Amino acid sequence: MGNTKPITAAPVLSDRVRVNGVETAVTFTAEEGILRWRENCLSIEKEVLGITVEGSKIKIRAIKENDGGGIICCGGNTVGTVRRRSYNLEMLTEDSLRIWSQKLHEFIDSLGRPKRLFVFVNPYGGKRSASKIFIDSVKPLLDDANIDYTVQETKYQLHAKEVAKSLDILRYDGVVCVSGDGILVEVVNGLLEREDWDSAIKMPLGVVPAGTGNGMAKSLLDAVGLPCTASNATLAIIRGHKQALDVATITQGQNRFFSVLMLAWGLIADIDIESEKYRWMGSARIDYYAIQRIFRLRRYNGCIKFVAAPGYETFGEPADPEGETISEVKSSFVQHEGYCGPALQKKDFNRKIEGPFVSVWLHNVPWGGEDTLAAPDAKFSDGYLDLVVIKDCPKLTLLSLMTELSKGDHVKSPHVLYFKVKAFVLEPGTQLDDGSKEGIIDVDGEVLARGKGTYKSNYKTLMTYDKLYIKVDQGLATVFSPSTIS
Repeated sequence: MGNTKPITAAPVLSDRVRVNGVETAVTFTAEEGILRWRENCLSIEKEVLGITVEGSKIKIRAIKENDGGGIICCGGNTVGTVRRRSYNLEMLTEDSLRIWSQKLHEFIDSLGRPKRLFVFVNPYGGKRSASKIFIDSVKPLLDDANIDYTVQETKYQLHAKEVAKSLDILRYDGVVCVSGDGILVEVVNGLLEREDWDSAIKMPLGVVPAGTGNGMAKSLLDAVGLPCTASNATLAIIRGHKQALDVATITQGQNRFFSVLMLAWGLIADIDIESEKYRWMGSARIDYYAIQRIFRLRRYNGCIKFVAAPGYETFGEPADPEGETISEVKSSFVQHEGYCGPALQKKDFNRKIEGPFVSVWLHNVPWGGEDTLAAPDAKFSDGYLDLVVIKDCPKLTLLSLMTELSKGDHVKSPHVLYFKVKAFVLEPGTQLDDGSKEGIIDVDGEVLARGKGTYKSNYKTLMTYDKLYIKVDQGLATVFSPSTIS
């Protein structure tokens, strides 16, 4: 007969169980959340995914460290520091089975883990591998964690946005995007265009890298020293840790767009968008086209104005106040019924930098892609955007700077201005060497506006190639993360 001690009466629950037919002692320390038997020691919070009762056995699904180095594997085969494991503890009495299963489940429930998730899978992004990544790396872990989930494959551009606008958010504890950054951005825009946007945007969002860029997943995982893998991202979602995320509102007249990653104009935008013609090359298309663009460098006329973050007020030159307010009055956005963004006082834009420019790059998180540490000082919820500006730079030096993007060392160059802003105005102009041609404005990997003579300039875009305003809302959205990150 077991020697069960109720957890309410003592910090340690102890008993006798059978493991592989051999009777042994087992203890559970409630305060630390540690389960021990024989040579095994499991942290419920860090290692245990889920617990089920099968007959007289408590089946524990967990991840455990291996001796080798590497990354997480989800097929049970060891290729990294942890792998999926299953343990069976056979309880000797019905009372032991009832008390142990109850107390272990109560502890897991106390961790605030999600129980129901809505999962978007984008089968068309990146290398078209999202469906396989979900089946091989995401689904097994969600199943082990006893999480109920609804899967929606996206069928066309903005499909995820449409679904997010009408999703019954009360049914779910989070929305997961198995994709690149594009689906996450669609979901954020969909949630903020709802009538109940203020409660909808509090829905925790998860990102599993399965696209071309994967900047958000890379930023979250790299912040705690983890490789950017689908398994690591899924474990972060399962454990339920959350992180506030800034959201930038981009407005132009009655149109608005909500950004969580970046805005680019000039060299970076041209490389990102125009290299699509070489998509058959895979990720190599970026490097290949970057070389072309650098040796046939374009510079753009224009002006940027901004509200500098504290400590960066000396960047740029004084700007004449415009003396007008961009209101958050809802009626001014006839097309929309959701969030209209924060009010912008145009008179606050008191600093400016005049063109011509090689590149203007705004970033909300450190990584623009898995190999691009665009803004090494960027924070997830500091209320600022990191601005990277190149006005002029010798071509060979510029080529060298591009090779330093993977380490973030490009911001140390004297040819690069790098500072933080609270709000920003972009006034894009024509190419310096050809006034009949303009440029492309790229937001979160998608074209926001195309000017005259640009790649696919006849395609319709949300905004026109003209002045636009950006202001950031501190911590407006919430993302699942490996842990709380400053």
